[in-house]
Amino acid sequence: MQKAIGIFDSGIGGLTVLKEIVAALPDENIIYLGDTARVPYGIRSAETVTRYSFENTQFLLSQEIKLLVVACNTASAISLGAVKKEYPLPVIGVLEPGARAAAAATRTRKVGVIGTEATIASGAYEKAIRRIAPGVEVISLACPLFVSLAEEGWTDNDVARLVAEKYLSTFRGSGIDTLVLGCTHYPLLKPVIGGVVGPGITLIDSATETAKEVVSVLEKLKWRGNGKGGGVRKFYVTDAPARFEKIGKRFLGEPLLSAEQVRVGGT
Repeated sequence: MQKAIGIFDSGIGGLTVLKEIVAALPDENIIYLGDTARVPYGIRSAETVTRYSFENTQFLLSQEIKLLVVACNTASAISLGAVKKEYPLPVIGVLEPGARAAAAATRTRKVGVIGTEATIASGAYEKAIRRIAPGVEVISLACPLFVSLAEEGWTDNDVARLVAEKYLSTFRGSGIDTLVLGCTHYPLLKPVIGGVVGPGITLIDSATETAKEVVSVLEKLKWRGNGKGGGVRKFYVTDAPARFEKIGKRFLGEPLLSAEQVRVGGT
């Protein structure tokens, strides 16, 4: 049996990344770990986030993975470098692919970034975009309620539109032509967000860009799946598998088979 792609997130949002990887690489086996017992990572110290990331990686390595995707913006911002240094396998985060796509897309050299409070406070997207394209102006905005809307399934109603209009009015007159969806929950709100900011602004979906990078790395290493039928997907969580399965249906657009609860590190 071919080795799997391993994905971990602090919770459920990383399923948007999994969905894009499945669409791009349907023959690949994928193992997903949601650290639902310790979510959210954004309120933890850098040392704790790094420890959680190491423990999640060790669990996935025990499942025989060939490549790791850190599908969590907080962990990507804080611990990606440490994970890459510590473990001998290709590691891809969700932050750099989105930053690269934004730097390539902007013509006004003004980019907006929306994310959770922790991701925006870290300045990680701003630093990454400016490292890739010095001189690009980055305007960042925390939109914490988008996470709750995505998990509740309120992604295309009056409440979602009102919240989006309230948040995104900040960008009016800013001159941005590109907006990074810097949270893995936000792709579920893409139609509403796009409708509010208008067709003149390019939306960068970090999940889509991360999937493209996974394809690129596997092709470069000649590690792509053997193409013999659809890949196997396994889901593990550290707490509340029933809730994960229920909300996961909204993220994947299909029922999860099942999520198994496991102990990871100190959970």
